[in-house]
Amino acid sequence: MNKQDLQSFLKTKEQEIIEYAQHLWDCPETSGKEKDSADLTRNLLREHGFTVREVPGMEHALVAEWGQGHPVVGLLAEYDALPGLSQKVASAKQAVVDRGAGHGCGHNLLGGAAFGAALAIKAYLTSSDTVGTIRFYGCPEEESLSGKVKMLPTGVFDDCDVALSWHPLTITTPLKEAFLANNSIKYRFNGVTAHAAFSPEDGRSALDAVELMNVGANYLREHIPSAARMHYTITETGGAPNIIPDKAESWYYIRAPRRMDVEDITRRLLKVAQGAGLMTETTMQGEFICGTYELLPNSVLADLTYQNMLEMAPPVYTEEELHFANQIQASLDEDTVSREANRNKELVDEGESPMFQGVVDLSKADKVSMNGSSDVGDVSWNVPTSLFVAATWPVGVPPHTWQATSASGSSLGYKGMMYAAQVMSGIAYDLYTKPDWVEKAQEEFRKRTQENQYISPLHRS
Repeated sequence: MNKQDLQSFLKTKEQEIIEYAQHLWDCPETSGKEKDSADLTRNLLREHGFTVREVPGMEHALVAEWGQGHPVVGLLAEYDALPGLSQKVASAKQAVVDRGAGHGCGHNLLGGAAFGAALAIKAYLTSSDTVGTIRFYGCPEEESLSGKVKMLPTGVFDDCDVALSWHPLTITTPLKEAFLANNSIKYRFNGVTAHAAFSPEDGRSALDAVELMNVGANYLREHIPSAARMHYTITETGGAPNIIPDKAESWYYIRAPRRMDVEDITRRLLKVAQGAGLMTETTMQGEFICGTYELLPNSVLADLTYQNMLEMAPPVYTEEELHFANQIQASLDEDTVSREANRNKELVDEGESPMFQGVVDLSKADKVSMNGSSDVGDVSWNVPTSLFVAATWPVGVPPHTWQATSASGSSLGYKGMMYAAQVMSGIAYDLYTKPDWVEKAQEEFRKRTQENQYISPLHRS
């Protein structure tokens, strides 16, 4: 089989791949609760002859592989959804289940493309008697930024030579750099209840401590790197206004382009929290949830990814699909859509289509913002990793919105997913047939990590 044969094979499996992604979309499960999604994935891969093994201590994680020997090429799949983003395939907000979960980040598509690529590469390895292993990683809890961080210490990535990943978006490009490193921390305050009018002097308000901490965090924002982010929600307080609350909690995400910056900001935010406790005479306890790294660049794999993105035929949309994309755009802020459309014209010679078409040149890929966080970054610090994004949503659609959920369950999303499956299959094919790519990617990885090695966020003091 050659690359053309791989594309033809994927075409024969297109309906099965879409049905898998559709099932994930129809039955969305949030982080840590992906039982049905994981079981479906296990069963399908076993039916296709893959050996499936579990990940110690992680009920909804799995590793499935075919072949033998090296190179071992890993495909990173995700299947968790987001709370509160239930949505029908429609151009107006209309939940399937009120306040239910929905695939507003397109992980049904992300997992679907990895599933399709796994089937295609298995077919190639079988027909060609090529030595090598294709490995599918079923990764839960990405939306809580913890799944792959927890998987790494179990050793399932130790003998993986190269990892391949992608993400749904509104644009198509390879990525050298992406993601903000992240810490997720809850700060709990404990005070003393009292009657707010009869004996306020006897109370110590935990809510006051949370509010003072948040004020301090707002002032701290002036003194952190400009690309850093701090955002929070108050997760516990309440009660009657005439009772001074003795318990309150806020949950912070601290993000920055580099892991070291995240740790420094976290150190300073802890002092703010401690100060809030001192001012209110309450006690404070921090609970570290998890943390992630930024993506470690690998120029060798970025070049290979770009080559394959150019080789594969981009999606072609029907008039009906483009009309649907226009309707979704109409539900968004007009200025937001215009800004992204204008930016896209600077990146590639784009027409007026509501769906991005073409591939951003690798030299301009750094202009594509990926300011979220992902535990894919942690894999990239342990295994040379390729990452790209592909257009699955209309221009202007932000992740984590009902519009993204709608597009992720439509043919717009599925066409982008099949393109991603072709790209991943093509990259893997090159890694098996041209071992120099693997050696060069690993050599670059060793140089980048030689004096800056990975320390799991789970092991932070």
